[in-house]
Amino acid sequence: MQRHGILNSHIAKVLADLGHTDTICIADCGLPVPEGVQKIDLALEFGVPGFEQVVSIIAKHMKTEAIHIAQEMKQQNAGAHQFLASTFPPDQFEWIETSHDAFKEATKQCKCIIRTGEVSPYANIILRADCIFSDRP
Repeated sequence: MQRHGILNSHIAKVLADLGHTDTICIADCGLPVPEGVQKIDLALEFGVPGFEQVVSIIAKHMKTEAIHIAQEMKQQNAGAHQFLASTFPPDQFEWIETSHDAFKEATKQCKCIIRTGEVSPYANIILRADCIFSDRP
């Protein structure tokens, strides 16, 4: 039994299996999951667990080089956008911003979608794995 780290065995396995440039998605409870993409459902009720809580924990355990969000987030969910800017500073991480439709299309390439209980609009992010032996934080 693990004493620390991510206790959810499905998430721990996905992170351990990631290679450089593989992607995962952390999503609100409404984002559709494409056929063939693994869904790891953490949602317990509306708002639990929240998007920011899950992103914070995954960010501590995943070496990330880029994030992908929907452009609509900046206007429709400024709080989540500000949280991501502080968690993944644009001067240290590549930021990809596309339409929400293009974002949903990109989820088809993700290794998994981690579904949270989040109910605020556009609270979705795709994280692209970095090389674990690079010098980035």
